[in-house]
Amino acid sequence: MFFFNFWDGLFPVLTTLIFAAVITVFIVTIVRGLREWNSNNRSPVLEVEAGVVAKRADVSHTMHSTGDAVAHTTSSTTYYITFQVHSGDRMELRVSGRDYGQIVEGDFGMLTFQGTRFLGFRRT
Repeated sequence: MFFFNFWDGLFPVLTTLIFAAVITVFIVTIVRGLREWNSNNRSPVLEVEAGVVAKRADVSHTMHSTGDAVAHTTSSTTYYITFQVHSGDRMELRVSGRDYGQIVEGDFGMLTFQGTRFLGFRRT
């Protein structure tokens, strides 16, 4: 009898804790995104000479299932390019698929960015 009473009392507590953890993660993610967005907006727009030293694509897959046991998978790709400036410092910036396809490793030109936000690259 004690065993059943223990689990009957523990289940609502665990459910509440899990719900609170999910909500907390959601809120923290939103706050971090807003903080980065605000920081980028307050940063000056800079244009510097830079070379392209690396490119990478991050592919994520998500499986969706419906109630009738049919599942499908969706994927999304996030593109990044690493630039190196004259001082030797490197920065990896998120870019669009179009920019990713048009910029090649070894390219050299003028990089325009604002904080962590990629604004453009003009080959010289």
